[in-house]
Amino acid sequence: MAELKYISGFGNECASEDPRCPGALPEGQNNPQVCPYNLYAEQLSGSAFTCPRSTNKRSWLYRILPSVSHKPFESFDQGHVTHNWDEVDPDPNQLRWKPFEIPKVSQKKVDFVSGLHTLCGAGDMKSNNGLAIHIFLCNTSMGNRCFYNSDGDFLIVPQKGKLLIYTEFGKMLVQPNEICVIQRGMRFSIDVFEETRGYILEVYGVHFELPDLGPIGANGLANPRDFLIPIAWYEDRQVPGGYTVINKYQGKLFAAKQDVSPFNVVAWHGNYTPYKYNLENFMVINSVAFDHADPSIFTVLTAKSVRPGVAVADFVIFPPRWGVADKTFRPPYYHRNCMSEFMGLIKGHYEAKQGGFLPGGASLHSSMTPHGPDADCFEKASKAKLAPERIADGTMAFMFESSLSMAVTKWGLKTSNCLDENYYKCWEPLKSHFTPNSKNPAGPN
Repeated sequence: MAELKYISGFGNECASEDPRCPGALPEGQNNPQVCPYNLYAEQLSGSAFTCPRSTNKRSWLYRILPSVSHKPFESFDQGHVTHNWDEVDPDPNQLRWKPFEIPKVSQKKVDFVSGLHTLCGAGDMKSNNGLAIHIFLCNTSMGNRCFYNSDGDFLIVPQKGKLLIYTEFGKMLVQPNEICVIQRGMRFSIDVFEETRGYILEVYGVHFELPDLGPIGANGLANPRDFLIPIAWYEDRQVPGGYTVINKYQGKLFAAKQDVSPFNVVAWHGNYTPYKYNLENFMVINSVAFDHADPSIFTVLTAKSVRPGVAVADFVIFPPRWGVADKTFRPPYYHRNCMSEFMGLIKGHYEAKQGGFLPGGASLHSSMTPHGPDADCFEKASKAKLAPERIADGTMAFMFESSLSMAVTKWGLKTSNCLDENYYKCWEPLKSHFTPNSKNPAGPN
């Protein structure tokens, strides 16, 4: 596969032309009477026209045919995609899933869209407020099919298998330990090369942005220059009556037929684009004295709510780093949170749960549901010598954290057959160490 090229920078105002058509971007205006190369001008708006300049998102696309050139949309097989958060009764328990099973290509061909499974979510896409978490399990490329989401943005986290993603803006190769964001309304198609699995965080009505750094200062966490945007690439391909455009609209799937590839954009400019990011580039901030800093220091991207400091969803990672805190229980502490915490594992072994929480699996600790290290982790960490140590080498765990209280779907609780019914048992061996006659029992340090 030829090396793909990208533009660097998060949220930048960018411009790109396919090198086969130099000068395809109009000069000095957006929609001339006749565009260069006789292209059509089409604007894709990701925000209200009257948003403040700092939050206004739009791009101009110069294409061989406008995206309106399709037959009417009709209902399409819903599969396991849902927005019904009342399918089953609420469950406040700590939930953990074994690795979700990928269908074998020898048994059934499943592409990205037919392999979407909604696991949990909250809110309502009609009012542009909420989120959903999906698992994708596929083994086949999409071919003459593309997908776009009218409801929200997709943050895609591949866990097994790389994704070659065709978009209207160009091509991206996204591998495990990388992420990508396909923003609302952008058409894309995915090629896979093996049995493939991953996670998706979908947010309604808001877009992902970099978190404010506050006292951290100008640099750190995910740096803007490490985000990559595809360069323009067009496909002038006829598919008479045979290209399918699949749309998710108000939680339902619809499909329309058209005669040409939708990836016929010769040039584009704007600040509303798909993008990708390599998690290895995250600049970790950590405690160097004692106690824990909050896990918010590991936030890669945030989708803000209207309440200051409260997110619809944060994307947080737990990358390799040094642990040096003195007089401190170093693994994550026991915790009850007003937020919902969904965790996934891309690779390796998560420090607080060495067994049971596996790559391709997940856990959900709902609002105010207690959670923390298993019994074995607590005993070892309580007795460990507190020398500097590497944490999470060869591991990448992540969290989708939300201020919304998420409901789990029927597929998540029952149909998937991946729910670990014994998860609660990892805390059963915890025992009292209470010493009523000794305030300061001898510790290992």
